[in-house]
Amino acid sequence: MYMTVLVVEDDEIILDGLKYSLMQEGYEVLTAADVAGAMALLQSARQLDFCLLDVMLPDGNGFEICEEIRKSSEVPILFLTACDDEVSTVRALETGADDYIAKPFRIRELLARMKAILRRSSRENRMDSSVVRVGDNEVNMQTGKVYRSNEEIVLTAMEYKLLLVFISHRGQVLSRSQILDLIWDEVGDFVNDNTLSVYVKRLRRKLSDTGENQLIQTVRGMGYRMD
Repeated sequence: MYMTVLVVEDDEIILDGLKYSLMQEGYEVLTAADVAGAMALLQSARQLDFCLLDVMLPDGNGFEICEEIRKSSEVPILFLTACDDEVSTVRALETGADDYIAKPFRIRELLARMKAILRRSSRENRMDSSVVRVGDNEVNMQTGKVYRSNEEIVLTAMEYKLLLVFISHRGQVLSRSQILDLIWDEVGDFVNDNTLSVYVKRLRRKLSDTGENQLIQTVRGMGYRMD
């Protein structure tokens, strides 16, 4: 069964290269060169398995597309960002991206990151059927879905992976390096430590983890702990 990848990129040379390489890997590829084209594809009935989004587009930016996707889907999203553009990188993660890669990039590295994200998602969806309570939230370990008051909370693959790390080490203080090793077990060599704070902040917000008695506690000088 083919997996469908949406690629949104306004550089024709890069777009054609990505399409060719992805098709060679057996992916079905949908392409768009601007926000309008991407939004039209999202309105279609096509099921997407992965999204590659450029940041700067002629009629807007990839963040708009990411936010639209995250309203109803947790499909993996990887951003194509300008080299050393920290602002875009942080914003990409805050809007719901699973990962990012800076231009110019090597196609083999891009494909490796995609496959790593897809493998993590697949493993998480094969976990046991137990339901774990985290505050007011319920985590279905079989389906990989999180609910609060019978309404699903949409988490990205990376947010869910981070949640599983905290659940499996409940009550323990985990250092930032330990968490990053557990999250990025297959591709840890290119992780930026600064992104962990973004993921924790996003996860707290989605779990309604606010106030003094937070579910995910910051242990000063040591790391994080989930009680």
